Amino acid sequence: MLFYKKNNKVEEKENELKAYISGKVISITEVADSVFASKVLGDGIAILPDGNTVFAPCGGTISMLADTGHAVGITADNGAEILIHIGLDTVSLNGEGFKIMTKQEKRVKLGDPLIKFDKGFIEKKGLASDCILVVTNADAFPKLEFQSGIMADQGETVIGTF
Repeated sequence: MLFYKKNNKVEEKENELKAYISGKVISITEVADSVFASKVLGDGIAILPDGNTVFAPCGGTISMLADTGHAVGITADNGAEILIHIGLDTVSLNGEGFKIMTKQEKRVKLGDPLIKFDKGFIEKKGLASDCILVVTNADAFPKLEFQSGIMADQGETVIGTF
């Protein structure tokens, strides 16, 4: 989301996604999981995280929240269906190492904390900690583009445009 002031009010521009965590942004095709890499679930990117908390990449409503804390869905204000998945095969951890910081149907804005995770614990279990973002209805957004091969600062770097 792009913020600008108009009459001392902050407004959002609905055609951007900002980094949901700081780290190195890679193409979804580089993710070591064939379901994500082949874009079966939709187009997206992954961030190799420097931090341990995933934040909302835009304004919207929490549409899905995995009981295990490894994934969250957001229906963005522009209608995009966004899935953020923390790690690969992390559902096998049955919630261990994850702390959910939001609620189903909650209205969120850019930068709201969603899920905290223990990156060291995940990696100690031999799992990747890649934080993947997929727009599951990407076909509805023909101008959707993602930026990869960059270092992203959470809440500041634009990682996708519609």
